[in-house]
Amino acid sequence: MTERDDLRVSIVIPAYEEGDAIVPCLDRILAGVGLSCEVLVVFDREGDSTVAPLRAYAARDPRVVPTHNTYGRGPARAIRYGIDHSSAPVTVITMADGSDDAEQIDELVKLVERGVVIAAASRYMSGGQQIGGPFLKSRMSHIAGLTLYYLANVGTRDATNSFKAYSTEFLREVGVDSDAGFEIGIELVAKARRLRQPVAELPTIWIERSQGQSSFQIVKWLGRYLRWYLFAFGPRLTLGQLRATTRESS
Repeated sequence: MTERDDLRVSIVIPAYEEGDAIVPCLDRILAGVGLSCEVLVVFDREGDSTVAPLRAYAARDPRVVPTHNTYGRGPARAIRYGIDHSSAPVTVITMADGSDDAEQIDELVKLVERGVVIAAASRYMSGGQQIGGPFLKSRMSHIAGLTLYYLANVGTRDATNSFKAYSTEFLREVGVDSDAGFEIGIELVAKARRLRQPVAELPTIWIERSQGQSSFQIVKWLGRYLRWYLFAFGPRLTLGQLRATTRESS
């Protein structure tokens, strides 16, 4: 997509069977973001329960863009489709469940505008917190985040968190190889590390969703997370080397 001069941030939200719960999610985001933005809510099929309330909301607020993903089903493809159709120089990924703090989007965007390629919202740094959520998922994420930070020097203690701001140019350059779950967050942090590109973080308080049910599938997606976890520990690569390496292993 061509970047629009009037936009500071494209906010990409993968949505699956959210129904009317998408309305308070969008209310919080549009109340919390002060920068000029577009909000791409990405769904896999027209029959999804999210679509009707989403289209009604978009009719009232042109910043909201209902976006039909044609790359195939699943959160990774929905996020990739949203990234490919974003129009701003900074792209933020956030979830439709209301767990992320929308008021931090402006701060994350400004970090990217200052020169980092990724600004991560971190549950595991000082000042951050996770409230609720499955215990095993939380512990594995916490351990992965801290070991990547201290041993691989990735720049954030919360590589697995999906709530991040990215340089859209960086996203276009490195591409997204994930094709199933929510491993995109750790994939892009690992790629930034291998390219030795700067990553920053801000503390965040993540609160488990109060409506609906998470579609996270820890057993099904564990191997995909492990691939990118290990990838972060490799030597420095050029962009060409990175593209060739990830293409060969896909």
